[in-house]
Amino acid sequence: MRTLLYTLLASGLFAAPLQLKAQQPRQVAPPRALSQADLDGGRLCAAAHVQAAQRPATSSVSHRTKMERYDVKYYKLDLALENTSLNVAGSVWMRIRVGSQPLDSLAFELYQAPATSMPGTATLLIDSVVVNGRRSPGILRKGPDATAKLAQPAAANTLADARIYYHGTAPSGNSAAIGNGLSNRNTVHMDTNNGSPTFPFNVTWSLSEPFSAHEWFPCKQVLTDKADSSDVWVTTSLPNKVGSNGVLVRTVPLPANKVRYEWKSRHPIAYYLISVAVAPYIEYVTYANPVGGPRVPIVNYVYNQNYLNYWKSWIDLTPGFLENFSALVGLYPFANEKYGHAAAPLYGGMEHQTMTTQDGFALTITAHELFHQWFGDNVTCATWEDIWLNESFASYGEYLSLQAFDTPASARNWMNSAHNLAFQNSGSVYVPDTTRVGRIFDYYLTYKKGAGVVHMLRYLLNDDTKFFRALRTYQTQFSGSTARTADMQRIFEAEAGRPLGYFFEQWFRGQGYPTFTGRWNQGGSNFVLRVVETVSVPSVTPFFKTDVDYRLTFTNGTTQTVRLRQMQASETFQLTVNGTVASVAVDPDQWLLDRATTAPVRDNTLLATRAGAGLSALTLYPNPCREQLQLAALPAARVTAEASDITGRVVLRQTLLATRPQLDTRKLASGMYHLRLLGGSGELLGQGRFIRE
Repeated sequence: MRTLLYTLLASGLFAAPLQLKAQQPRQVAPPRALSQADLDGGRLCAAAHVQAAQRPATSSVSHRTKMERYDVKYYKLDLALENTSLNVAGSVWMRIRVGSQPLDSLAFELYQAPATSMPGTATLLIDSVVVNGRRSPGILRKGPDATAKLAQPAAANTLADARIYYHGTAPSGNSAAIGNGLSNRNTVHMDTNNGSPTFPFNVTWSLSEPFSAHEWFPCKQVLTDKADSSDVWVTTSLPNKVGSNGVLVRTVPLPANKVRYEWKSRHPIAYYLISVAVAPYIEYVTYANPVGGPRVPIVNYVYNQNYLNYWKSWIDLTPGFLENFSALVGLYPFANEKYGHAAAPLYGGMEHQTMTTQDGFALTITAHELFHQWFGDNVTCATWEDIWLNESFASYGEYLSLQAFDTPASARNWMNSAHNLAFQNSGSVYVPDTTRVGRIFDYYLTYKKGAGVVHMLRYLLNDDTKFFRALRTYQTQFSGSTARTADMQRIFEAEAGRPLGYFFEQWFRGQGYPTFTGRWNQGGSNFVLRVVETVSVPSVTPFFKTDVDYRLTFTNGTTQTVRLRQMQASETFQLTVNGTVASVAVDPDQWLLDRATTAPVRDNTLLATRAGAGLSALTLYPNPCREQLQLAALPAARVTAEASDITGRVVLRQTLLATRPQLDTRKLASGMYHLRLLGGSGELLGQGRFIRE
């Protein structure tokens, strides 16, 4: 397991990172130089999810249809748990809103051992179900599907109270048929990173994502049905502490050396984010002070003082992360409650709402799970097909934190690794099979390729103000709710001011990666660059339409970076340069998920004179123009008009007809542009310059 989680990743060349305009983080440096394993929080997150739920989704289609007849408004768990076993006893109170038809039965999910199991196999037994104060006369169980007949139907469009009393032992088979919604260990380790020895310590913790909540409490496992609020009460033996969601309202001493921890959260919460962690923890509290918000306590439940001493300087990075993320994408969503961590030996992390369950505190795992509080917890993917909305953005939070709190080399190394790992799987970020946990949490696609796609959205907007505003809009519009990829697309389209369907088709649903190879030549101040794009899965994604940066290095050591748009497999770009070009680099700042290739080479067979020099200049008016640019005549019945800015980047492309020789320039910023008219085979038919006021 350790080999799987901590294999060193391929490194890349270091370069200065992009500067974030929105952030002003506190100056807190990591307590030591980061190892490669420290830089890989996404692998830890993926491993924790996959190990905890190695099985397909549980609820049958017909049972889900029954559960759709009501909406969960509130969960209250009132359970007895110990740190030495997986025994569970107590009740769950579900407040529900009945749908448009009267409700004659309550459908929910709760683990039941297969009928063929040996005697004594772990299972959860239902003692009774009471709805609106009346006990159910009969309960039907079929695997994890449970249906309780109501003594009296609940009226349509009303609130109803359902209390489910149960007891038993949570499963712990860790097999493809069971999984681990609740886990227990009697030894833990100081640091998963360096193979430190284990030491005795009893701890019980939950991890319900994606389909395992029913393995420890009765629930409705539907992503789009978030509860409006929740309470988690756990009775345990002293000196245990219990960590959970929200605010610890009180602890109640009870007879027989028992204590009840009462946690309350008044924020919407998805079923899989409800959590418990039970152990004789010690508590360490620090605080974050995000701009524009209240002081946020960071409540940490850790094993013992030695463990705290080992990790304290790393834990102390958390407030800075929270402040930085708040500045970038909006105030921490649960600022009126808390954030925190509960230690557990899960070889990774799980973003339980307001209190992450975490194994060690390396920089990127802490940053990853914290950014989930925005991407995954506050706004949750509406379907596992769109899990990248949770995991890819949380992974990008690792990169943002390395930029803000570590060295440029570490941030560049992280992105190099993300790209190299993404290239190991040519599949799509979109998850076509949501019954397989391993596919949902595919490390190469959901985490690494997805993070690369987020990075390219930032590049596409070419403006950090717009990029982070888009993320803040997403958080605001869907706060406490769920979202689909189409929702994210619409928000980025609003910032970009143009449709982006091509981008999401290529990078979300598409497969494979592009490679750009180039040849260039120069004649005087004229520079020509011919670029050919090839793709790795042409049967699915035959072409990636994208901007690409090229860095020209001149013989005097200066550089110029130009952004050019690849609109077809082969493009030829003409530029004017002030110097002698020595070399050309493709995507030098590592924005694109493009496979590396040899640098463009000089090719003297390319003509480096301004194409079309012998053609007569186009007659353009009015010049300067405002909204429309008129052409006196077109050289053909139908032409493609391309307007390039002073860097040579094509910023406008329109089809013009001889019957209407008019270019719409309203989308252009003020400035000077070079206009080219191209024929059906891409040949140059005419050119000229104009100014947009």
